[in-house]
Amino acid sequence: MKTQGEIEAAVSVGMSDFMLSFIGRGPKSIHAHLVTDMVLVRVEGVLTVAEQRLFETVVPGKGRELFKGLRSHLVESCREMLDQMIQASCGCPCISMHHDISTTTGEEVFVFRLAKVPEMRLKKHS
Repeated sequence: MKTQGEIEAAVSVGMSDFMLSFIGRGPKSIHAHLVTDMVLVRVEGVLTVAEQRLFETVVPGKGRELFKGLRSHLVESCREMLDQMIQASCGCPCISMHHDISTTTGEEVFVFRLAKVPEMRLKKHS
């Protein structure tokens, strides 16, 4: 049985691996937080130079719309893999996932809803 910190670290590593494998770039920082039956993941620094340039296209808002649609489609197409990573990290299945990315800050947020609150052992104090 893992501690809350070990679960959060496992999710962070899993998300970082996902970003490298499927986005082609690792994040500058990643933070996972287990809050009752939810895992909140904030990923920063994921935009490539090409993606940032897309937002500067001639038609205002069109590059942003294209990018967000593409990123959402990519994340949804990898849903099964993300669900497996969450289950392996938390010890219980994921029942829903929510995702968004800011084209202004380059920050990406994932929310995973778990089937139950994960069983955890208490952290030993030294």
